[in-house]
Amino acid sequence: MCGIVGYIGQRNAAPLILDGLRRLEDRGYDSAGLAVLNGTGLQVRRQPGKIKEIEALLESRPVSGPIGLGHTRWATHGRPSEANAHPHADCSGSLVVVHNGILENYTALKERLIAAGHCFRSGTDTEVLAHLVESHLSGGADLLNGVRAALREVRGAYAVGVLSADAPDRLVVAKYGAGSGVVGLGEGETYVASDIPAILPYTRDVVILEDGEIGVVTRQGVSIM
Repeated sequence: MCGIVGYIGQRNAAPLILDGLRRLEDRGYDSAGLAVLNGTGLQVRRQPGKIKEIEALLESRPVSGPIGLGHTRWATHGRPSEANAHPHADCSGSLVVVHNGILENYTALKERLIAAGHCFRSGTDTEVLAHLVESHLSGGADLLNGVRAALREVRGAYAVGVLSADAPDRLVVAKYGAGSGVVGLGEGETYVASDIPAILPYTRDVVILEDGEIGVVTRQGVSIM
């Protein structure tokens, strides 16, 4: 079980994501990380250990931007390390994925992607998703349809969040058979979390993501399919 927190709005995303991760630390204490998008691209910070370790890293290497995703990890595939901490990026580094759950067929998918030229940096099942989405985007799909096509290829349980520098006005989230997922609605800002307590200080207006649903999260709210 892992914790996911996301934000899109007008404020700096990093402190809000970090606060949400603190409230979900019981879901994962092997490592933590976040990615924030601004005008210069994705800024990723990851660190093994408890939330205080990523807090210290962000003090020395701060990030800023109005949209981001964070994750606190309980290790399944891949030992606790910086390389195995989420978010995981595609080959280009312009797209990141966070994930809660287990992908049962990740080995076969990873072998296929490596044969196609993708370079993996971790021992996790989650990184497969980043490269799968990348492969569909290179075929011309937009972010929503790229994520949807990638998820059609995986077997297992997942709650995922995806952020791309090429779609700076949205997060894509999806869920199937893995814990809970909520979207919190604010005034000109929207939150994503694995559980309601992560976002309670900011909003009480929430939408529950059900199994088999995929959502596009913007500053104005969420569209769920």
